[in-house]
Amino acid sequence: MHHIIFYKPKIKPNYFQIITDYLIFVWQTNYKTIYHTFMQRRKFVKTTTALGAATAIHPFAIFKNGSPSEKVVLAIMGVKSRGLQLAMSAVKLKNVEIAYVCDVNETYQEHCISRVSSIQSVKPKGEKDIRKILEKQEVDAIVIAAPDHWHAPAALMAVKAGKHAYVEKPCSHNPKEGELLIEAMAKYNRIIHMGNQRRSWSKVIEAVQALRSGIIGNVYFAKGWYSNNRAPIGFGKVAPVPEKFDYELWQGPAPRTPYRDNIQPYNWHWFKHWGTGEALNNGTHEIDVMRWGLGVDYPTRVVATGGRYHYKDDWEFPDTMVANYEFEGGKSFIWEGRSCNGALERGTGRGNMFYGENGSMEIIGNGYKVYANDGKDTLLQEVKYAPPKDTNNTTSPDADLDGVHIQNFVAGIREGKPTSSPIAEGHKSVLLCQLANIAWFTGSILDIDQRNGHIVGNKGAMEKYWSRTYEPSWEMVV
Repeated sequence: MHHIIFYKPKIKPNYFQIITDYLIFVWQTNYKTIYHTFMQRRKFVKTTTALGAATAIHPFAIFKNGSPSEKVVLAIMGVKSRGLQLAMSAVKLKNVEIAYVCDVNETYQEHCISRVSSIQSVKPKGEKDIRKILEKQEVDAIVIAAPDHWHAPAALMAVKAGKHAYVEKPCSHNPKEGELLIEAMAKYNRIIHMGNQRRSWSKVIEAVQALRSGIIGNVYFAKGWYSNNRAPIGFGKVAPVPEKFDYELWQGPAPRTPYRDNIQPYNWHWFKHWGTGEALNNGTHEIDVMRWGLGVDYPTRVVATGGRYHYKDDWEFPDTMVANYEFEGGKSFIWEGRSCNGALERGTGRGNMFYGENGSMEIIGNGYKVYANDGKDTLLQEVKYAPPKDTNNTTSPDADLDGVHIQNFVAGIREGKPTSSPIAEGHKSVLLCQLANIAWFTGSILDIDQRNGHIVGNKGAMEKYWSRTYEPSWEMVV
């Protein structure tokens, strides 16, 4: 039952606004949101003229969390490549508008604006500083595809500003940041949705459901892999900052360091200062599917072997890694990453295999195969994904495999429902990747507390790798 607080304003009341407040009470189901909104309106009416109250605030702004027909306004951050792809998927969704494009490189920013404008009737505005965009009342959510060191800080700033956040994988640069995002989502009552797209892919969802239903019996082991032929990055030299590139703002939360000529536009991935290596850059996807398919959360033990074998250069992470994870209940999985040898496995550069008592399952892309446990890999079932003929169709959930994950995020904003990849789930998978890096950096077998994923019995690893140092004034505070 909703309780209405009547008050006597010091100025002539605006009855339209009072009626609107009442309707909001009836419409909303989240009492805290209702109470906060009503009290904000009460304060506003007390300090503003009736005319000002009628014109300064959109009277139905709060319905953006409740009305399926309401437009969702987005800002896209980091649009060189991944952010551009996400923008081109989001702009095709019904009742979604990209209002702002944010990038510290004006060339990338202008290119994205041009591409979005070729589809959307309203031309997005460009801005270098995400903090300025977060001040805009009309923005409902931001999509974060900036470098990894920006992911968690930008998501935290967004929810603190009352916005929802779609944050690309990995959701954090270090484990502590993931924990802070979980805390922030609860405190600020906003969605933080991670970009591990397979959580919204129809055939992968179907495959995981089949595993849970016992299609191959008890599933006790899984394997994931990723391969590529990445070139060396050389040894960087201090160099002038390129034109139209704001290096100071690009560094953002990271402590300042001179610009070098082998950092941009992609090689930052291989520096600990900004990036997280291949385990998080690509391994996140396969590790997330394995954790999901096996139905496990935090491991009991993590071991990682490998090294920077192929080239000698500035690359600070392994180009070759095998990470092993053990869980309670007799389950384990491994991830194999090869950044500099693109040899295929089962005909593909990335994928997953699950092994059970009665057979095995292969998940590659948005499809899967089930094999008998007969020593011959006899194919029992094959499920393929058939892309829709109409590539502009935005009603089919598989019309665009990036778009469907963004569509899930947008539906969460409109309807107030949990998304397919809330930050609490995203963090668990990202943490497993981070634990692999920590095991490799320390040369240790890591024992893990299954209650929270923390490292036990290795104080040095926790102190050195669980969090990071930030540039002064950029610290993450929930």
